[in-house]
Amino acid sequence: MYIRTIKRKNKDGSVVEYVQLANNVWNKKKGFAQAQVIHSFGRSDQLDVEALKRLIKSMSRFLDPEDAVRIEHKDDDLKIMSSRPSGGAHLLKALWNRLRINNCLQKGLDQRSFSSPVADAIFAMVANRALAPSSKLAIEQWAAEEVYLGNKDTLQVQHCYRAMDFLLEHQETIQQEVFWSTANLLNLTVDLIFFDTTNTYFETDEPGPSELKAYGKSKDKRDDLPQVTIGLAVTREGIPVRCWVLPGNQHDSKCVDQVQKDLNSWNLGRVVWVMDRGMTSQANQKILQRAGGQYILGEKLSGNKLNEAVLSHPGRFKVVTDNLHIKEVFAGEGTGSRRYVIAYNPKQAELDRINRQQVLERLSCELEILNKTKKTKAHCNLLLHRSMGRYVKELKSGKLRLDKAKVKQDEKLDGKYLLSTSDQHMSAEDIALGYKQLLEVERAFRTLKSTLSLRPVYHSKDDRVRSHVLICWLALLLVRIAEVETGLSWAKIRQQMQQQNLIDLFGKNGRILQHTELTHTQRNILNKLNIKPPQRILQAETAA
Repeated sequence: MYIRTIKRKNKDGSVVEYVQLANNVWNKKKGFAQAQVIHSFGRSDQLDVEALKRLIKSMSRFLDPEDAVRIEHKDDDLKIMSSRPSGGAHLLKALWNRLRINNCLQKGLDQRSFSSPVADAIFAMVANRALAPSSKLAIEQWAAEEVYLGNKDTLQVQHCYRAMDFLLEHQETIQQEVFWSTANLLNLTVDLIFFDTTNTYFETDEPGPSELKAYGKSKDKRDDLPQVTIGLAVTREGIPVRCWVLPGNQHDSKCVDQVQKDLNSWNLGRVVWVMDRGMTSQANQKILQRAGGQYILGEKLSGNKLNEAVLSHPGRFKVVTDNLHIKEVFAGEGTGSRRYVIAYNPKQAELDRINRQQVLERLSCELEILNKTKKTKAHCNLLLHRSMGRYVKELKSGKLRLDKAKVKQDEKLDGKYLLSTSDQHMSAEDIALGYKQLLEVERAFRTLKSTLSLRPVYHSKDDRVRSHVLICWLALLLVRIAEVETGLSWAKIRQQMQQQNLIDLFGKNGRILQHTELTHTQRNILNKLNIKPPQRILQAETAA
C-alpha cells in the first residue's frame, strides 16, 4: 500500500495532479500486478493536509515509537531541551524488581490507603544513597531535575518522611521477605552467617530523650560524640541479609542474643555463625548453639591462659595456600573440650615484624631522651601510648625500660590468629577460610560509610535514625549484588551507567524522550546482571 499521484491533461492544456491511496493487486489473467485505488484524496492543489496528518497520527498508534518518530520527525528541526542520567537508576530499578522488593512493599501498602507515592519514595531514597547520597530535603530536587527514576508522580519531601515511617513500621516483614526473595533468586548459600558491628556518630547532639544515641567506645575514634551501633549479617557471597540498629553504648557481646533470636525465627536451617573476638564469651557460645546452630569465633591471642596454651601447643602447620598455614588443636577435657584452629600467614608475619621494628626504633629514641630527665607527663604519655606503651616497663626507680619479654612474646604471635569452633564436622581448612570471609562484613561497612555515605545522619529522632539505616541497608543490598554478579566495584559500575542519559527532544512536530545509545561496557554490565536495555524511545508526542 502506498501513496501515488496521477496527472491528467485538460482540453485547455492545463495539467491537474491527483493524490491517491493505492495497493498493487496481482492480475492472474494478464500475469502482472495492477494498481487498485483504495481512496482518492483529490487534487494536490486542493489537498486537505490536516486530514492527512490525522490519518498519519492514527496509523502511528500501531507502530513502534522509534518507527513513528522516524516517520514524523524525518525533516524536523529537533532541539535538546534537557538531559538527565538514567542508566544507574535503570540498573537499580531492574534489580529492585528482580528481587521483588516492590512486591514486598506492596503487601504492606495494600493494607493502607496512602494518597502519596510511598513505594516510589522508598526507591528514590535507596537510589539516591547508591548514586548521589544527599539529605532527604535534597532528594526532591534531585529526583525532579538531576536523574530519571521513571516515577509518574512528583516526589515531595513529605512523601519521603511518610515512606520512612512506613518502612520502619514493616521492617521485620520487609527484611525477612526481601531476604528469602534474594536467597531464592540468587541461590545464596546461608550455611555461614557473618556478623559484626560498627558505629556511626552524630555531629550534633540535639536535646530530647533517646534510646539509641549514647556515648561509648567509638570505632571511628570519636568518643566525644554521641553514636549508635549498627549490626550487619552477611552471607559468604557478601550479600547483607539483615541489619540492626542498637544503642551506641551497648557492648558487642550483648547484641548476640537478639541477633540469634531474630535470624532463628527465619528457619534458616543449619547455620554456622562467624564472629570476631569481641563476642567470644561463654554465654554467647551457648546462645549461638541454640536451635542447632554452630559458631566460628576469633579468639584473643593474649590475656587468656587457655588460648596461650593452645598457641604454644607443639605440632607442624599444614600448608593450605601460600598465605594460609593451619594447625588443629583440641584443648580441655570432657564437656569443656573445645576445638581450635591456629592460622598462620607468612606474609602477614613479615609485615608484623617490620611494623614492630619501626615501633621499637622510635621507642628507643624516646627512652633515651626521657631517662635523662625527671619524671614528667611525657613519661605517663609513653606508658599509655597505643603502640609503644605495650613494650615499656617502669622500674621502681621511676626509670623506663624496654620490656624484652613482651617483645619476644609478640614475635611468637606474628602472622597468627586463633579460632575456636563448636562444629566437629567442618574441616580445619573450611574453618580458617570461612573466618577470613569475615572481611566481607568489614567491606560492607566501608561501603556503607564511604560509597553510600551513611554519615552524616541528619535525623535526631530514634525512629528516623532506624529508618535511615534501613534505607542504607537496601542500597547496600543492591550494590553488593551488582558487584558480585559483575565482578566490578560499584564505583566503576556507577561511573559507566550514569553516562547513559535520557534526552528530551522538542521540535515543531512534537516531543521525544530518547535514551542515548549503550556503550559496549554498559551493555556488558547489563548482560551480566540479566537486565534488558532500556527502551530507546521512551515516549513520542506529536504536536496538537
